[in-house]
Amino acid sequence: MRKLILPVSIIAVILALVLLAPILPLADVRAMDIPHRFAGPSLQHWLGQDEFGRDVLTRLIFGARASLSIAIGSALAAALIGATLGLLGGYFRGLVELVTVRAAEVVLCLPPLLLALLVVTILGAGFWPLILALTLLYTPNYARVVYAATLQVRGLDYVTAQRALGTHPLTIVLRTLLPNVLPPLVVQISLVIASAIVIESGLSFLGLGVVPPTPSWGLMIRSARGAMEQAPMLLVWPSLALAGTILTFNLLCDRLQSVLDPRTVPVGGAIWLRRRGATSPRPSSREARVPRAAGPAGAGAVTDRAATDRSGETKPADLLAIEGLTVALDRPGGVGSGMELVRGVSLALRPGETLALVGESGSGKTLTSLAVTGLLPDVLAVTAGTAAYVRRDGTALDLLAEDEDGHRRLRGDEISMVFQDASAALNPVHRIGDQLAEGILAHRAIGRAEAANEAVALLKRVGIPDPERRARAYPHELSGGQRQRAMIAIAVANRPKLLLADEPTTALDPTIQAQILALIADLKRDNPDMGVVFVTHNLAVVAEIADRVAVMYAGELVEEGPVAEVFARPRHPYTAALIGSVPEGGAERLVAIPGTVPAPGQMPPGCRFAPRCDHAEAICRESEPAEFVPAPGRRTRCLRYEEVT
Repeated sequence: MRKLILPVSIIAVILALVLLAPILPLADVRAMDIPHRFAGPSLQHWLGQDEFGRDVLTRLIFGARASLSIAIGSALAAALIGATLGLLGGYFRGLVELVTVRAAEVVLCLPPLLLALLVVTILGAGFWPLILALTLLYTPNYARVVYAATLQVRGLDYVTAQRALGTHPLTIVLRTLLPNVLPPLVVQISLVIASAIVIESGLSFLGLGVVPPTPSWGLMIRSARGAMEQAPMLLVWPSLALAGTILTFNLLCDRLQSVLDPRTVPVGGAIWLRRRGATSPRPSSREARVPRAAGPAGAGAVTDRAATDRSGETKPADLLAIEGLTVALDRPGGVGSGMELVRGVSLALRPGETLALVGESGSGKTLTSLAVTGLLPDVLAVTAGTAAYVRRDGTALDLLAEDEDGHRRLRGDEISMVFQDASAALNPVHRIGDQLAEGILAHRAIGRAEAANEAVALLKRVGIPDPERRARAYPHELSGGQRQRAMIAIAVANRPKLLLADEPTTALDPTIQAQILALIADLKRDNPDMGVVFVTHNLAVVAEIADRVAVMYAGELVEEGPVAEVFARPRHPYTAALIGSVPEGGAERLVAIPGTVPAPGQMPPGCRFAPRCDHAEAICRESEPAEFVPAPGRRTRCLRYEEVT
């Protein structure tokens, strides 16, 4: 912040002189003294008198008033219009981008000075036509800067988290995107003001700007040019004022770029992205123990997808039933278009049940959750499948067929999501309590004061000490465990029926992991009908919290069943290899899984796990295995499931 002291101080002095000019003890700006024209500096006229005997110092100060008013006014007007176009185009993309950003860029095809001359010629010279001309000139620059910054921010976790809460898109644009694109916007404003001063002075010099007798620096330079031999200093003073002001704004621009750089400078609340010297929490070197054959109560429940299982017994209706979900790259005609990242996934979740999705990184666990909530990245799309969900009122709908408005009504209310990295999912420019209240206000018609009180109560409920003070804190002021608790509080604020938890204990030490798992268990007891899909790669967590487990590999579901049964007798080689590779899994000897997960677009023929499988035969590499049911409530995608264990 010390870097800003010099330019800000100079600009403050200039603005103070401009604003206080009418009450300062200055000579009349229009008073002429012809007998003393071109007189030199004196006690009464510090900088001398011009060709009409007017006081030069007074005209310099009032000239700054006109020049800076035009420059700052046009810069702020262009910033307002351009930032609006850039935010809307960058967030909504598609047709909105075409009619906002791309349309504004047409102006960039015109030479700047010629465009300004065109507007002034049509509307005439003067104060307001000049502001309009400069506003049109600089709006595309703001639109492009804000558009680029919005594209960088819109894909970050805290923007996705706002969408997961069901926040209205315009609220996301104003409260989430705008504060986070302010750094480049502020820098651009300071740069445009300096540029606008130059253009205003140039147009006034040509007689197309400020109309006499109103003074401006451009008019003073124009008048002084004809009297260079009699009084050369008349040209020096406005030139020095013009050059000094422009250099000061350029210096401010350079210093702002350094100060607002999130990689080097911590800023407390308004524009904070990363603290200097902050370190990310380190993952634990050892995980909690994985019971080999133990599971939570109810782990042996029958979990077929149909309304009636294969033994003919009727079971409760599913809260969520996913059938044949396929997610692929959505790049028509591009390289890799149609490449499937998730293929044919079918899952079911009953009310009050916890289903764990496990597998190596890149297996498709998170994509499955994002597809259900409509939060897939722009380059991905659901190409097949259904996801039947039963709402609170008993009506059923297909989540995969819902549009953005339909998903937004459900997110944060019926369906909530806890993201993996709370420090990235929480908005860095808003207080924790405000973010909680925002999720509540998005779905309930209550007052802001009542929502703030409920936010404090939620923080207390999830075990955050001194919730009143923590509600006023920014995310970076909380510890990793407290941030995760706050993220969970936001997710359960409206008592959702379906909670999707995407590795919420990753990168937390074992003690905090245990506390988070206990917290989720307590929340389930308070809301017994809430179903939970818990995405994780930690088998210890699966044993502690889940009723059933679904194992994914290379975008496919390879095994599903009650936790205790799957851990006791896995029916797919990949599941057995996962358990055998965990130090606490109970195996006599640790076994590493050979090879690597195949990259999308390079999947082997037949069984995708065959190249890494010790049980694979020729038929495994030739034909895709069908789905088998080795026991009630169990499913596996392996031809040799009987020989796995």
